[in-house]
Formats: sequence, C-alpha cells, structure tokens
Amino acid sequence: MDLQNLKPSRGKGDPIYLQLYRRYCEAIAAGKLAPGDRVPSVRSLASELHLARGTVEAAYQMLVAEGYFVARGAAGTVVSPQLAKLAGAARPRAAARSAPDANSPQGAPGEALPFQLGLPALDAFPRKSWARLAGRNLRALEAMAMTYPDPAGYGPLRRSIAAYLGIARGIECSHEQVFVTAGYHGALELARRVVLRDGDTGWYEDPGYVMARRFLLQSGLRLEPVPVDDQGLDVARGMQRAPAARFAVVTPTHQSPMGMAMSLPRRLALLEWARTSRAWIVEDDYDSEFRYHGRPLPALKSLDRHGRVLYTGTFSKVLLPGLRLAYLVVPESQVARAREQVACLPGPGSILPQATVADFMEQGHFARHLRRMRTLYAERRGYLLQALASGLGERVEVQPQAGGMHVLARIDAGRDDRALAAAAQARGLGLQALGAWRMGRSGRGGLLMGFTNFATPAMAAAAVRRLGSVMDAAWSA
Repeated sequence: MDLQNLKPSRGKGDPIYLQLYRRYCEAIAAGKLAPGDRVPSVRSLASELHLARGTVEAAYQMLVAEGYFVARGAAGTVVSPQLAKLAGAARPRAAARSAPDANSPQGAPGEALPFQLGLPALDAFPRKSWARLAGRNLRALEAMAMTYPDPAGYGPLRRSIAAYLGIARGIECSHEQVFVTAGYHGALELARRVVLRDGDTGWYEDPGYVMARRFLLQSGLRLEPVPVDDQGLDVARGMQRAPAARFAVVTPTHQSPMGMAMSLPRRLALLEWARTSRAWIVEDDYDSEFRYHGRPLPALKSLDRHGRVLYTGTFSKVLLPGLRLAYLVVPESQVARAREQVACLPGPGSILPQATVADFMEQGHFARHLRRMRTLYAERRGYLLQALASGLGERVEVQPQAGGMHVLARIDAGRDDRALAAAAQARGLGLQALGAWRMGRSGRGGLLMGFTNFATPAMAAAAVRRLGSVMDAAWSA
C-alpha cells in the first residue's frame, strides 16, 4: 500500500489523528490492507508523512482499541486477523465469532480483546530480562532438559515458590509440599486425586470461577452451590445445604468474580468445619497479588493448623498464561500420596520454562514485576472507571473492589446480562456475564470487565463507546 494514500489533509476540520484513523479503516474495508498485514511503525509513518509521532500514536491507539490493529511488541503492529475482509463497506467491523465457549472469549494468538479477563498486561512484561534468563537456561540445562524430569516439578522452582509463599502469603511449607502442575486445571486434578473420590460432594462458591466448576463436574465430583455475600462464602448456609460435603473450593482473599475478601470469622468457621468434618478445603489464591488498598491479605492456608487446606496458585495472571504453570501445596500428611499420584500424571512439562521462572524469582525480577504491576493496574483500573462513569453514566453501577484484574459493573434488574455479553462478544469485546458464573438462579445481572491491557485512557474510552453501542442496539430491540 502506498503510504501517501494515508496522508491526512491539513485543510480539513477533523483532527489529523482522526483523519489518519479513517484512512486506515477505509484501506482495510477496500481490501488494500488484509488481516495479518503488518503496518508501519509509529516512528517510520510519522517520518514518511511528516507528522508528529504523537499524532500517529493517537490514531494507532484508537485502531488497537477498536480491534482493527493488534500490537505485538517487537514483532510490530498488524491488521487484526479477527477482521473479515470487507469490500465496499465504509467501516470494517469485527468478524463474527463462533467461539467454542461464549463465556470465555479469546482473541487471536497474541491479541488481547478489549475487556478480556484473566490476561496480564502484555505490553508491560519484562521481555528482555526473561529472554536473557531463558537463553542462559537453554545453554546451561541442555543435558538435563533431555532426561526425564521430576514429575513433581523442577526442584529449584519448588524451593523458590516455598520461599515466596512464606514471605508474601504467610504460608509455612517445605518445597517437598509444593508440586508444580500444568496450569490451574493440573492443580485441581492433583488435589482431586490426592484427597477426593469420584462422586464426592463439595461446596462451591456461587457465583464462582466457571472454568473450575466445569472441570470439577466433568471429573466426576458433585458441587453444591453456596451463596457468597459481603463476607465471602456463607459457611452456615453450606452446612445447611450439604452437611456431609467432603470438600470446599474457595477464593477467600479475592472472591472470584465478586471481589470481596472472606472475613476472619468466616475463615475460622470454614477451618473448624473442615477439622470436625474431616473435609478438605481447596484454596484458590486468585489475584491475591493485586490489591490496591493496603497490603495483600494473608492466605487462608496460613491459618490452617490441622492440615486441611490444599493451596493453589498460578503464574498465568502474574507472568504469562502461555507458561501453563501452576502449583499445589499439600499438607505434610499428604506428601507421600501426592508423590504417588504425580507419577501417573503428565507433569508440568519442559524443565526450561520452569528453570526460567525459578531464576526470575530468585534474582528479584518477580518481586519487582509484581510491584510494578500493582501500580500499573491501579492506573489502568482508573482509566476504565473514568470511561464507564463518563461513557455509560447511570446505565451501569460499578461494584467496589479492593483489587484484582477486572471490575464488576452491575446492570439494571430485569436486564439479561448473558444476552448482552453475547452481543458484545459478537462485536469483538471480551467481557463476560456475571450470570454465566452462577450455578443457581441469577440475581441482579452484571458484566465482568478486564482492564489490564488498556494502556491509555483513550483505549478504555473507545472500548466503552463500543459497549455503549451494543447496549443501545440490545436494549432498543
């Protein structure tokens, strides 16, 4: 494509960046730029068209925010592979998605959808430090990496995890109690094999993490939905609904998806129930690292004096989902049993990414990255809250939360949040419906919105405008 065709006219009334944005939209619609095509960098296009870099950057930010471009770091910026090739349309629109799971929409590889949940800030990952450590491990561990790895995980990584949990989460454990797994599902599978039997009934937070719920049900377990309120899981209701339950799956530090912390009386009541019932608690320490008011709360496992809590954590949200690395901390009484079970499981995979994570933690990069992300996410959360307040006004009510990587925006009672979320997903937005995370009858609906990849206020505002258009269309029908 001839770059001169993109050159804006200084005589027109529209701002230069907006003209450049429209030129790109027209080029995509006319087929002059195809999905996947690489576009010039901000610096080179500004030089070619004799424009200020800030002007070009503003246009690119709008194109990224509205789903037309995908920024891939050092690999450059490309036209989104998710766009259909539209000929003759004035503006391209996002290709219709027939995602295999409408409740967990995903972008193309390397692409973050606006509002997508569970995805860390891809632009803020310390790629240089990571690449240096990975390269060194590739050279140093070449022989070791070709042998059979320990199914419990790379030893130095298990030691690093145990040390981190002792300092940051108040959990006293040895590295022998730590088992590295292939993602969070791997941790749940190991926990199931170690302490549960097929057909066991357990308490499950309602609403709660939908992917974990499906995994547990497909694994042959029975789940009893237990409501949550502003103090977290209602232990008394759980004892009424399923007094003979053998386990409970909880997110006590930052409830998924509502965001509240389980109160101390509820934590103590849950631990006492597990002790007297000889039941097990699976603690998912979801988003515990990202708390924006005060210090992170201690883990439930730190209060466990009778060895009834199995603690899970993951590197997906603090580092990269593509690592597929999580971990399970088992009580001392279950170490031998866990050792037997991991020998029958695929294990956490290649030793090389595990060794890189271990070095990343040991050399202080992990702690620095978490500190930086807390500050960055607080800022980006503010971008979204401001955009919602100015763009949607009274149409949504944002639920107060002390931390996490998403916000919950309530909608009016009687509105169908699932239908609204489905319409938004069809338009390329990654938000999810609160109702889809419930096991029981839905109460007031809401939308779960990730904010970690809104790098500027303009990106958040553009995404909210798109959501406003979806609301207009859905609620006027």
